[in-house]
Amino acid sequence: MRDLMYHTPLGDDVFKEDPTVNLLQEMAAQRMGKEDAIFVPSGTMANLVSLISHCSPGDEAILGDKAHIFLNEAGGMSVVGGIHPHTIPNQPDGTIRVEDMKKAIRKTNDHYPRTRIICLENTQNSCNGAPLPVEYMDSVGEFAKAHDLLIHLDGARIFNASVALNVDVKELTRHADSVAFCLSKGLAAPVGSVICGSGQFIAQARRKRKLVGGGMRQVGVLAAAGIVALEKMVSRLQEDHDNARKFAEGIADMQEFSVDLNTIKTNIIYFSIKAKVNPETFLFYLGKRGVKILSLSSETFRAVTHFGITGNCIDTALSVIRDFVRDCC
Repeated sequence: MRDLMYHTPLGDDVFKEDPTVNLLQEMAAQRMGKEDAIFVPSGTMANLVSLISHCSPGDEAILGDKAHIFLNEAGGMSVVGGIHPHTIPNQPDGTIRVEDMKKAIRKTNDHYPRTRIICLENTQNSCNGAPLPVEYMDSVGEFAKAHDLLIHLDGARIFNASVALNVDVKELTRHADSVAFCLSKGLAAPVGSVICGSGQFIAQARRKRKLVGGGMRQVGVLAAAGIVALEKMVSRLQEDHDNARKFAEGIADMQEFSVDLNTIKTNIIYFSIKAKVNPETFLFYLGKRGVKILSLSSETFRAVTHFGITGNCIDTALSVIRDFVRDCC
């Protein structure tokens, strides 16, 4: 990956002259089954650019109350786009119920924002990395078409979903008017995301990318890593899923912790500690020994597996956690 980044040909992407970026975008569009694509610096920008390309200020987006767009993107859809979020509950499996979407659609009335778009997230990060199955994606697609609504798919980890479900990624994206996926995270590139959609949509997205400061010049040095990510890294994602399962099973064997093994479908593990322990103490103990996890509350933690984590790393992490139990619980 670094070798290709060093040797790749470059051009000015703002003028569509970077051959490496152009190749990445062609590859991404083909993978997602869309007409065109555009490279952006981050997943947050990918979602924001997609939404402000689809919507006008005062429009409303239906999305889950655990959606990354809603919880973890600095309120950009509202601050930058003037788009109103209408949240409905995510179910434990990551879905938002179609019947709840139907209730959320606004009547035509000057008092109300206009319901414009449905946002889905696959995999659903805050629901244990749950993959949303093809049947569900199809049902939402049919619903959106029947009600003249657009669909934006936050597919930051869409390839994890396709691997977990053993389906072609196009089966999960075919109803989406736009798809954003990350080249970092599981695909192991250092930076970057891609937005895919129709040619007309991507033309609008290119303007909005410029608006939010995402236009870059000789960015092929980053796009090269994305090409390797698509060519080499998707096929190894099952290793991450297997390592996540191994870690979760190790946690489940410790009586001081709680984890629902039925929720471990991809590379994200949420688990809880039963003992009354300061989470900062837990994180500090692990961090000093090279194990990094995220604290979500005083009791709940998140661990994520990726290209840099091997089976031996999982063994080490579990050993460190057992040492913590011995020393601090």
